[in-house]
This record gives sequence, C-alpha cells and structure tokens, in this order.
Amino acid sequence: MTSIPVCDGVSKVVIQEGSGKPVTKGSSVTVNCTGMLTEGMKKFWCTKDPGQKPFTFNAGVGQVIAGWDQGCLTMREGETSRITMTGEKGYGAGGFPAWGIPPNASLTFELEIVRVA
Repeated sequence: MTSIPVCDGVSKVVIQEGSGKPVTKGSSVTVNCTGMLTEGMKKFWCTKDPGQKPFTFNAGVGQVIAGWDQGCLTMREGETSRITMTGEKGYGAGGFPAWGIPPNASLTFELEIVRVA
C-alpha cells in the first residue's frame, strides 16, 4: 500500500476503495474510526468498541480536527483509508489528555466512510 500525500502534514493509505458519493465540504459524513497514536500505534478510540457507535460530522467546516477534515475530503462512501497526521493537524500543543494523547502527538486514524449525505 502506497502513502498518498493529502496536504502538508497529512497523508493517507487506501485500504479499500469506495464507489459511493464523494465527501464534499458540508456533507454529513458517518464514519467508523479507530484512532491511534502513530508512535507505538496505541489505540485511544474506536467506534466499534462496546458502547460506541459510528460518528457523524459535517466535513470541511471545522467540526473535527484539521487532519480528519483534510483526509476525509479526499474520500468517498465505502472507502476505508488510514489517515496519518502531524500533531499540528491533530490536537496540537494541548494534546487531548482525557484520551491519553500527549502534546504535538502524531496520530493515525483508520476511517471507513459509512455514509455521505
């Protein structure tokens, strides 16, 4: 699998091509996701874990971290990709202590686009 640059600080590896609607700015997007610290690939969140459910957000309008927005805008319904981002495109200098994400941590998300509306 080849890593494809999305933008400065964000890259993706397509695991499974999608054939549905493309994600566009303002689209309501539902994803299954596993979030990991890139160093050591330690999981901090997964929508498939008990008690969790797919996550829905509006793409390209700042409702999620920048690396998610930028990566998702290159995807389409049915696609699964691994998005890797620098700390600047993730949670930045503050990190996300509640999930064990240290400041400026590089992150990797495996995202499956379940629905685009």
